[in-house]
Amino acid sequence: QVQLVESGGGLVQAGGSLRLSCAASGLPFNNYAMGWYRQAPGKEREFVAHITSSSADIRYANSVKGRFTVSRDNAKTMLYLQMNRLEPEDTGMYYCAALKFYDDTYSPNAIPVNYWGQGTQVTVSS
Repeated sequence: QVQLVESGGGLVQAGGSLRLSCAASGLPFNNYAMGWYRQAPGKEREFVAHITSSSADIRYANSVKGRFTVSRDNAKTMLYLQMNRLEPEDTGMYYCAALKFYDDTYSPNAIPVNYWGQGTQVTVSS
């Protein structure tokens, strides 16, 4: 049974930082490109960051580029998202995902996801 379990969300003031973690189990983590997505209230879920299985290729949404850093530890089957200089617009539910495949010619939001986590809430106050 595949499980992706996010943690690290919370309430933070604008300008602050949070580090999200995703613990993966039940899948060959080393073989999967992984991603972070978020969904704000009343909006569709959107891409935040992708990272390939070897970490050789990483992509970010323009809205988080330069502020967020995605990383992974294959030995621990963990995925991370370091979020700095948080803004109220970053508020939402953040989801960890195991991608069906990775192709940088695809729009990030068009890459299908095999597995989703349950999400962790991030709230940024102004």
